[in-house]
Amino acid sequence: MAKTINLGVLGIDHGHIFDMLDEMLKEGCSCNYYWTEGSPLTLDEFSKKYPQIKRVDNKSDILNDNTIDMVLISSIPKDRANLSIDVMKAGKDVMVDKPGCTTLEQLNNLKQTVKETGKIWSINFSERFHVAAVAKAEELVAEGKIGKVKQTIGTGPHRQGNYERPDWFYDRDSYGGIITDIGSHQIHQFLVFTNSNEAKINHALVENTTKKEFAGFQDFGEVNLTGNGGHGYVRLDWFTPDALPTWGDGRLFILGDKGFIEIRKYTDLAKSERGNHLFLANNDEVKHIDCSNVKLPYFANLIKDVLNRTDTACSQELTFLSMELAIKAQELAEKK
Repeated sequence: MAKTINLGVLGIDHGHIFDMLDEMLKEGCSCNYYWTEGSPLTLDEFSKKYPQIKRVDNKSDILNDNTIDMVLISSIPKDRANLSIDVMKAGKDVMVDKPGCTTLEQLNNLKQTVKETGKIWSINFSERFHVAAVAKAEELVAEGKIGKVKQTIGTGPHRQGNYERPDWFYDRDSYGGIITDIGSHQIHQFLVFTNSNEAKINHALVENTTKKEFAGFQDFGEVNLTGNGGHGYVRLDWFTPDALPTWGDGRLFILGDKGFIEIRKYTDLAKSERGNHLFLANNDEVKHIDCSNVKLPYFANLIKDVLNRTDTACSQELTFLSMELAIKAQELAEKK
């Protein structure tokens, strides 16, 4: 049996913690303890789903536990950087929900801590790492199926819904803004598929159309970028209509000079409520690929990185750059 690792959890404020933890448990990881502040809306569900994971009173109980190799963090976004730094200084690696931080000052502190400790700070970009069709697209692009990638168009639609939201959901400083929060997904994928390791932000915009009573809420955003490997456009919103069978019709379009790929991540509109649809068109073929059985490589690779001190699941520099561009785009949008 392959070696695996022991996990702890700090902060369960965002529901992404369920997918993060589930995927790591599927890979054979163990997890015995979690800490969270107060009573987040996820608490009852977490307690029922993972009765074997015991809540501790103090985060220091996890930080000081020498049997824990990696800590998963899904706290309120503004708190994630400081928790990550505490974890790394305690000698443990980190997988943190996106956004991994909300300010450039936090990002610089994280970079310094990674340098000083040698620990892994990995952001769970779920719209890449939890979507099998994106994993398949990475394979096809690497095989040259669409030639050199020239542009990505990534959309991040979400549903506001009529259910209860925590106060931090509407507070700009708490969630970081729509580009930092959601757009970091699409900016990350732009960097991955264009193979860019530097980029400039040409345009960024944010708006609040539907929740004027919450001054800090943003329900629309867009970004245009140029990288040293290609171009990118990002569109974000909280406008998903109630009739759609999922929370958002997330799409990714990858344009190459010899073909293109379209990914329908979570649904195939008016055809299938199931996601993970990939459409490929090039000089040889046009086809639909059902990616529902494609393996997600990130989680197994991250475990190997923890055990072997490698950098294969997602490079540390790419993680840093993804957040740097997202935060800078957010700042640019808010200057207008």
